Amino acid sequence: MAKDRENPYGSFNFLVDFSTGDVNTARGGFAEVSGMNIDNSIMEYRAGNSKTNHAVKINGLYKVGDVTFKRGLIGFLDLYSWMHSLRTGDHSLLRTVHVSLMDEQHNGPVMTWTLINARPMRYTVPSFNAKTGTDVAIEELVLSVEDLTIE
Repeated sequence: MAKDRENPYGSFNFLVDFSTGDVNTARGGFAEVSGMNIDNSIMEYRAGNSKTNHAVKINGLYKVGDVTFKRGLIGFLDLYSWMHSLRTGDHSLLRTVHVSLMDEQHNGPVMTWTLINARPMRYTVPSFNAKTGTDVAIEELVLSVEDLTIE
């Protein structure tokens, strides 16, 4: 699915699917997705009979970072409901989440990041401030993810 081109893609055209199958739902678009990363740990090892006086580096376990989703508060409780279901004991609600980057003409995804076995770990209510009237109320959901693939 990844498409080569001369110029880099902009980061402002993306779609999120929380395994509902409908990225164009009226549940609201996300303003920001951040934290998608893979961290490979490196282990050092040296055998006692090694001819060299330095350690050899070998691959260890890898970790996938926590991913943060932010969207303007629109009155739907879908993100909170997912968090609430897990915290009250329904651990069958792990999801596969897709984040798809679109080109400028929205001709379909040019790359898709798949978050495997995602579960909410933090839901943050928007900050409220009566002194400023120009800010949008932003809710935030942080997902713990077991694996990340790209296509």
